[in-house]
Amino acid sequence: MRLVIASDHAGYAYKQMLIEVLREEGHDVEDLGTDSTESVDYPVFIRPAAAAVADGRADRGIVLGGSGNGEAMAANRVRGVRCALCWSVESASLARLHNDANMISLGERLVSEETARQIVQTWLETEFEGGRHIRRIELLDEPLVQ
Repeated sequence: MRLVIASDHAGYAYKQMLIEVLREEGHDVEDLGTDSTESVDYPVFIRPAAAAVADGRADRGIVLGGSGNGEAMAANRVRGVRCALCWSVESASLARLHNDANMISLGERLVSEETARQIVQTWLETEFEGGRHIRRIELLDEPLVQ
């Protein structure tokens, strides 16, 4: 699978670990930064990752930060992205089953390294359930009326 991954400084260590694991599993992983634990503004790295998923350059994307909240918010500003903040294997499974999440966000300060690996593995292996959930995803993709 073609994956894109990005983080801020607080998600850097897990990003590096996940890149290694995913490449060992045969995934094509594009790293969009950051490249250290030096403080950065997360939207600078997260938005390009979300754009890569939205325009089809990547099949799915993973973003990381301290909590993962801001990263999920930044990714979800890009039309066509459904980025789920995941904190457990169950949250990752449901993000795929019911929401067809094409991106996930992880908080390095909130989950263990092993849990992060399990979340990503579950998210990659779980298929979208379809059915009644398709209608809801179509509603997400409708333009907002303001």
